[in-house]
Amino acid sequence: MSTKKKVILRKCATYDPDRVNSIIRESLADLGKKPKGKVLIKPNVVSANKNYIFDSYTHPTVVGAAIDILREYKVSDITVGESSGYGIPSRLFLKEAGYFDLAKEKKVRVIDFNEEAQVVLPLKKGMWHKSMIAARALAEADFKVWMPKLKYHICCTITNAIKLNIGILTHKERMLYHDDRLNEKIVDLLEVGFPDVVISDAIKITHGYESAPKPFDLGVILVADDPLAADTVAAKILNFKPTDVIHLVMASERGYGSIADKDIEVTGDVTVEELAQKTRHIVSEYQDIQKVDTRMKFYTGVDPDRGRECYGGCLAALKGALGTIDARRPGSVKNAKAGGIVMGVYKGDVIHPNEPVLMLGDCTRVEGKLEAGKIVRVKGCPLGTKQLFLMLPFTFGMSSPLLDPRDASLFIYNSIIKGGKRLVNWV
Repeated sequence: MSTKKKVILRKCATYDPDRVNSIIRESLADLGKKPKGKVLIKPNVVSANKNYIFDSYTHPTVVGAAIDILREYKVSDITVGESSGYGIPSRLFLKEAGYFDLAKEKKVRVIDFNEEAQVVLPLKKGMWHKSMIAARALAEADFKVWMPKLKYHICCTITNAIKLNIGILTHKERMLYHDDRLNEKIVDLLEVGFPDVVISDAIKITHGYESAPKPFDLGVILVADDPLAADTVAAKILNFKPTDVIHLVMASERGYGSIADKDIEVTGDVTVEELAQKTRHIVSEYQDIQKVDTRMKFYTGVDPDRGRECYGGCLAALKGALGTIDARRPGSVKNAKAGGIVMGVYKGDVIHPNEPVLMLGDCTRVEGKLEAGKIVRVKGCPLGTKQLFLMLPFTFGMSSPLLDPRDASLFIYNSIIKGGKRLVNWV
């Protein structure tokens, strides 16, 4: 028998339930998978907003199809779980994305990992995480189905099966090592978050800032029996070499699997080359902040302890805030007032004599000449996106999502429910 890991690529132009069901049913059979016991489905619901964030999450139709097919295997205990964007109740995003409606329709549990009973699991292979707090649904799962949304990523090149594991962490630990160690952190989580099967929603892939992204119709569903194989193929579809994806290389080096072509069998009704041809012209705006069209200028320094660019810390928070602000009010970033934004230890001059300069994070300093009309410091490590939603618009003349009455009321309402559920579990 072949020992190659398998990746199946199937054409799927729209979110047609019958077509999606058929693809998942046939693909699981082709992979020889037999789900059993307690099944956990982990989608990507990092964010959602019914007014302006529509494609950041795994489409509920794809998750609903997976639930239907799992039940054909006589699986009765199915949970859909997620821990979405930091600092905002996951139940808010789950509701905005339609997952609570899905729960009623399919009669399954849809949970926020932050609200559930939790256990501490040791990580023997972890570089930074030596343990992790895990929801019981994750710790007790017999069969794991990871269902990412294929996207370009502002920090980690791509987000698919391996990067999906950020969402198995509770918010209490989500930002630990979420700095220049982010790729290493992601691989640490594979010890707990190694799925039995991967089903990627690539019907619409996305680019730009992945939590408030722009869609692109790719028209494919990717199914695999191994997360490294899935991400190797996903990288090629987005026109990256697998070796361009740092956490993918690290996962292979730590013994989680192979990213070599000889160890991966790709089948289906469309080829990697055909899909890569479709995506070849996509430029994902926030992967390189220096390429963002704006009058603001960015000065990225290094972490003072390890001397590396803190790509997953203040820089990631800045990209996220700008991406969300622009998604809500297109053109906001381009038309922002001129000025400078500094992150980390910047070894050079920052000259803005009649303009504001924003200094982000506790460690930020300028080792060259600093000249500004005014200097605004935003403290924090990690730096919260909510802080930036206040300071960026105030400093550079943009509209803040925090001032949206609908979003603010939803945040307060869902925070109260989250607090109540956590209290019940604590008691």
